[in-house]
Amino acid sequence: MSISFYLAFKELWRNRGRFFLISLVIALISLLVLFNAALGEGLGTNNRQYIANLDAQLIVFLDKADYLISSSRLDQADLRAVRRIEGVADAGPISTSNTAILLNNDEVLKVSLLGVEAGRPGLPQVVEGFPLRTDQAKETVIDRNVALRSDIQVGDEITIRSTQGPEDEFYVLKVVGLTEGQAYFFQPTIFVTPSIWELVRPKSEVELNKTIPDINVIAVKLNDPTQTKAVGERLTTLVTNTRTADITTTINNIPGYTAQQGTIQTMGIFTLLIGILVIGGFFQIQVLQKVPQIGMLKAIGSSNEVVGGAAVIQIMIVTALGVAIGGIFTFILSLVFPPTVPLIFNGSASVLAILGLLVIGPMGGLVSVLYAVLIEPLKALRLSQ
Repeated sequence: MSISFYLAFKELWRNRGRFFLISLVIALISLLVLFNAALGEGLGTNNRQYIANLDAQLIVFLDKADYLISSSRLDQADLRAVRRIEGVADAGPISTSNTAILLNNDEVLKVSLLGVEAGRPGLPQVVEGFPLRTDQAKETVIDRNVALRSDIQVGDEITIRSTQGPEDEFYVLKVVGLTEGQAYFFQPTIFVTPSIWELVRPKSEVELNKTIPDINVIAVKLNDPTQTKAVGERLTTLVTNTRTADITTTINNIPGYTAQQGTIQTMGIFTLLIGILVIGGFFQIQVLQKVPQIGMLKAIGSSNEVVGGAAVIQIMIVTALGVAIGGIFTFILSLVFPPTVPLIFNGSASVLAILGLLVIGPMGGLVSVLYAVLIEPLKALRLSQ
């Protein structure tokens, strides 16, 4: 093995420019793979984050909504019925809409507007300030993404622009709390109580006199989280025109979520396959160029293990160097991207991507290693037909 290391390092140093060039190619592939993984994680997180972080085990939908939150419409009677079901610890309404915050520079920040009851499932925990209190207070809890994109802080007042029939109306809300990790459907989120949600949400002309807020879905917290299936069946049976889903089912039915993640994963797989072909092609050419040298090594007594080991060591070093350079480039570039770009370098996703990149080197060079091992000394030296 020491001879294999010596031969590998000797050739790497003598042809360092050539090997460094392929390391840079691998670095670019690594950059693409890591950013693809971060983009997939970011898009998925921005799509599912609020639902995934709910303090609930079940979501109640209208029966005909096909597990789509935006298509579901429930009422207060449904909410009261859900709270009476055996096994339900608590239940909170969730109402969804969109609105815009007016900023100081005459720009607007589009946000998701969620109506939730104070102290009920659906209202996230605050990391600064305090949660929503009374139902009628014109207060809001904002997600940290709102603060990052606008410099709004706890204690500030924000102006909401909302279309009410044919005209725009403006509402002032005080920011009382800050939460994080609550993006809903790719947008930063603000939370208000149901009555304030009904007041400020955009409405058509026929809805202008409406005062009782609609409920899209109901978040249900169970006494025993292990009884999700049993309580879900009980809810569906006893509360008419409803169906229930666990958090995973709800996330998978978010419009476009499954297709989006499948597309990102397919891109990652094809990128790794391209990496295998690039690395394999380079090392195959390397072996073809040094057939006489390999033949000479074998003629003077070098074993196939020495020759093959040297090739494998070269492939691993070049791949590791390329992945390291790509990782450094990725980290530097991630520092300059604005918060509007949905990139999340999740620890596990990045580790899996790096491991995949380290594996493609030996896989790509496998053909060249086998070719080097199978070289006949006499034929390589042109001493035999």
